[in-house]
Amino acid sequence: MQERPARPRNTSSSAASTRKKAARSARPTGSASHTQQIKGKSARPVSPTQARRNPEARRKKRPRRNFLPTIVTVLLLAVVLCGGGYFLLQKGLSFGRQVQAFDINQEFQYQNTLKATSRAASFAADLCVVSGDQSLDSVTLEDGQEGLLLDINDKSVMYAKGAYDKVYPASITKIMTALLAFTNGNMDDVVTISEENVTLEEGSQRVGFQVGDQVTMDELVHCLLVYSGNDAASAIATHVGGSTENFVSMMNAYAAQLGCTGTHFTNPHGLQDENHYTTPYDIYLMLKEALKYPEFTEITQMGSYTANYKYSDGSDASVVLTATDHYLTGEATAPKGVTILGGKTGTTSSAGNCLALLCQNEYGNPFISIVMGASSKELLYQEMSSLLENINTV
Repeated sequence: MQERPARPRNTSSSAASTRKKAARSARPTGSASHTQQIKGKSARPVSPTQARRNPEARRKKRPRRNFLPTIVTVLLLAVVLCGGGYFLLQKGLSFGRQVQAFDINQEFQYQNTLKATSRAASFAADLCVVSGDQSLDSVTLEDGQEGLLLDINDKSVMYAKGAYDKVYPASITKIMTALLAFTNGNMDDVVTISEENVTLEEGSQRVGFQVGDQVTMDELVHCLLVYSGNDAASAIATHVGGSTENFVSMMNAYAAQLGCTGTHFTNPHGLQDENHYTTPYDIYLMLKEALKYPEFTEITQMGSYTANYKYSDGSDASVVLTATDHYLTGEATAPKGVTILGGKTGTTSSAGNCLALLCQNEYGNPFISIVMGASSKELLYQEMSSLLENINTV
């Protein structure tokens, strides 16, 4: 039997099989060398399983927390709570305590003390600010009276009694009338006296003008401040304001501008009206404003004045007027070393006898002194002198 020749082996297939086995034997099996590749930041990405096994890799992949929203929320909550607390305090609320209702019938003096306190911040740089009564042993004002003694240079309060009490100013009103004459009038204007100007309360102080008389504004202001003529005040009002009503509105507006929160005017002369009132402190504000005008102090230092004008027929007229301030006429004597620089008197049955003065001590320092409600002129000047005696001791 013929033998078949042996089939030759496929050497290429055998070689390939050998290469595959060698490759499998060379494949990594989680050896130390592979672990070293991970720690050495191999380019191959780390699987989740490997990350769990490797805490360092997990820490590197964990994102940083953002606390900013939490901080903002806490701050906003704090602002809301603080604001609510402040609101409760402002409203006067409290826990376990009943809130006292506002009393609409509070005294006039108390209301004006509060108003004066609120305005103090804006005015304090230029004004004396009175926070309450302040006594002096030598001052003799009686119960029911009011007074002030203020050092203008130092802006200090030497004496105060009822500074914010409601008082009737009487002819001290004419300080405001003069202010409007200076600021809104022309001193060369010629004013014709009207029926309204001479129709005044019986027995009130008047120069004696007649309807149709021709008087310059300058003469009227002298008659107003030296002699306290009510007919002069009325003539100034109708000329400057166009009507008495409009002039009174101007007076109240000017007072408000000066910070006179306790003042209300109803006429230009100060004749009695229960709705015509002020406070000693507001008088100080008005007098201080008037001192800015040299003509005010020039006129109010005069012991007398001769007014020249024309009658309605054009003929010349004149009248000699004596000052109402007894310090200027010699009927009262100021303390030694005190010089009276100006001011204004006021007298009615309701207001009593009143005096507001600018004076200076022997060193030339200026002071404002005010006495309201004296029972007689003699007592008025005694009380004023008891104030003025103190200005040379500072």
